[in-house]
Amino acid sequence: MRLTTFSDYSLRVLIYLALDESKLATIPVIAAAYGISENHLMKVVHQLARAGVVKSIRGKGGGIRLARPPEEIRLGQVIRQAEGSAPIVECLGEEKGACCITPTCRLKDILVSAFDALYGVLDEYTLADLVCNHRALKRILIRV
Repeated sequence: MRLTTFSDYSLRVLIYLALDESKLATIPVIAAAYGISENHLMKVVHQLARAGVVKSIRGKGGGIRLARPPEEIRLGQVIRQAEGSAPIVECLGEEKGACCITPTCRLKDILVSAFDALYGVLDEYTLADLVCNHRALKRILIRV
């Protein structure tokens, strides 16, 4: 399994914001820190704001910040929102008859179990766990 770039960027934005909660950050600054596309980050930030994970302040002097403390932001929740609700495999989707072996196949149950385990582990961790090496991350990402 591989997480999407959208999930990766979602976590990167949150890590950046958790490093200095006292200041607003901007998409161009975060994009430059990671060397990634501003356009992609705009979509990511929009989704994070809709999910209530970040707060967006518009206008001159605006930017984004965490909407909740890092200790309250569960990684499993962030990844679930970023990955969306698409089925893991075709046979778990709306069209049940898409695969001819669906009635006897055990793969779907195994995959559901595996994904439940993955999200179970991610739910054990928060954004605060990702930034416990605060100083080292700040040295790399925030160039003041």
